[in-house]
Amino acid sequence: MNILFEEDGAFKAGVVLADNTASLQVELASGKRSKVKAANVLLRFEAPPPAELIERAEAQAEGIETDFLWEVCPEAEFAFEDLAADYVGAKPGAVEAAAVLLRLHSAPIYFHRKGRGRFRKAPPEILQAALAGLEKKRQVALAVERMASELKAGMLPAEFSPLLRELLYKPDRNKPETKALEAACAETGLSAPRLLEKCGGISDTHEYHLGRFLFEYFPKGTDFGEFAPPAEVQELPEAVVRAFSIDDAHTTEIDDAFSLEPLADGGMRVGIHIAAPGLGIAPDSDLGRFARNRLSTVYMPGRKITMLPEDIVERFTLAEGRTAPALSLYLDVAADLRILAKTTKLERVPVVANLRHHDIEPLFNEKTLAAGLPDFPFRDELKRLWELATVLEAGRGAAGQQNRKDYNFVVDWSAATEQGTGRIAIDERPRGSPLDTLVAELMIVANSTWGADLRDAGIAALYRAQGAGKTRMTTVAAPHEGLGVDCYAWSSSPLRRYVDLINQWQLIAWLEGRTPPYTAKSADFLAALRDFELTYAAYADFQRDMERYWCLRWLLQEGTREVEASFLKESLARLECIPLVVKTMSLPELPRGTRLRLAIDAIDLLGAEITVRYLESLELPPEAGPDAEIDEAGGG
Repeated sequence: MNILFEEDGAFKAGVVLADNTASLQVELASGKRSKVKAANVLLRFEAPPPAELIERAEAQAEGIETDFLWEVCPEAEFAFEDLAADYVGAKPGAVEAAAVLLRLHSAPIYFHRKGRGRFRKAPPEILQAALAGLEKKRQVALAVERMASELKAGMLPAEFSPLLRELLYKPDRNKPETKALEAACAETGLSAPRLLEKCGGISDTHEYHLGRFLFEYFPKGTDFGEFAPPAEVQELPEAVVRAFSIDDAHTTEIDDAFSLEPLADGGMRVGIHIAAPGLGIAPDSDLGRFARNRLSTVYMPGRKITMLPEDIVERFTLAEGRTAPALSLYLDVAADLRILAKTTKLERVPVVANLRHHDIEPLFNEKTLAAGLPDFPFRDELKRLWELATVLEAGRGAAGQQNRKDYNFVVDWSAATEQGTGRIAIDERPRGSPLDTLVAELMIVANSTWGADLRDAGIAALYRAQGAGKTRMTTVAAPHEGLGVDCYAWSSSPLRRYVDLINQWQLIAWLEGRTPPYTAKSADFLAALRDFELTYAAYADFQRDMERYWCLRWLLQEGTREVEASFLKESLARLECIPLVVKTMSLPELPRGTRLRLAIDAIDLLGAEITVRYLESLELPPEAGPDAEIDEAGGG
């Protein structure tokens, strides 16, 4: 006696060695012996041999039309042997019965299993839906195969155009386009960006890098849409000052300006004037929500994404020729540059000039200060403010950073190079110039003073604290060790940082004697701190990434094949011509600061990567010996 049985979802046949009613001992064609439960037996037969049964049944099943079988089977539940009898018109042989069983089992959308060897035909509407689903899957599979073939041939499938950003930055693996892209990448050995670039899906590497950032942080675009205008600023007294700002040439969000009034006793009254959008923008207004969502202006070479709409920035910026609402801190300074008193006011401030670094620094710098300043507008004011700033800096116990460099990135979008639209210029300027010191020290005074005022008044504020080398945002007026101040509340850039705008709202409420909009434990206040810190760091990372990209563009644009650099540590070196740190595995062991010559072997703008090769050492740093210590290096 032979049996056909089901085991682990497969049909098997074997010779019965022993029948114990509830179970059987069976020998399979392979010679393996198995114990089979009687309930799993589907068919008992004498002939043909078990191995032949399976082979012949599979061949015969191929000839049975599934649609016809579905048409002739009964509406009620049935056993496969009964259907086999109807199908052949007589008592079926073992092969015929097994063939029908195999066909029923292979078509689950036509025949629903109801038990071992028992089935029920699928209702017509369910069958049609299932068949439509199968056809859709077939068509999708064909489309995936076609799209993958087009990609491998260097062509961009038509379906890809509206999905390019998603495919590049956050692909949905359930979509056929993603499946096609993954298949093509696997077969070509290329990454998705590389393959799409090859197919014409990426024509501008700058837009590719910018697009990644916008996709994550501005998925709905950078436009603000419609919004209610800011409230009219109430009547404020007009300050009797001549205020001027100091910024680079591309600054439009002019948050701060200064004024100086000489006093008869040789002292002076210094005004630090901060733009006051907080007077016209409420936290729960449309503009307040815009600022809350963006949290900061985003900076990058050649472009920026403002925290507030441009026309609102223009309304509150301290632009030349305007009398603008401002939060002013006045310092009464003695002739020996001691600060005698501090006063904060809400007022309208006449701004008579917007001084720009590129105009003033050639006239006002360390050399001209030592040699005697030439005549130029605001010369005397700048000199006196710088003298005050040097005293303030010394009072904080801070050391200057004259040996560091800053770089200005200027993109001419009207020009084009082989690398794409935009010609980059990278200009070097020393960090810690007299102008830098002047602005920085007066901002530190304002931010630390107002932070202390809010602390002493028991009003919540967002502080910048530093201890043990770690900088963080906090609601506690903690010391900032790096700046050497007891507390430091960002308040001087309310047009471009949400934290500053929050602190300005708190300051305005304090000055006007109103209840401030936030308490230290309010959920909105704490959420704003958390979100700002994360977002501000992400924006800074993006700015550094884009500066790196434009450094690579500059090297290609200028046709630079060799560069000079300073060794940092391990395999890192900093280029001398631009702010770029590169990695090369060919560097020998050198003292930190050793000047090198490197060869540029390859630059990849899509990956923002550079391959350099060590050529030679030019000179050791003056203080370096053979065992000079190499300390931590910053990024570039």
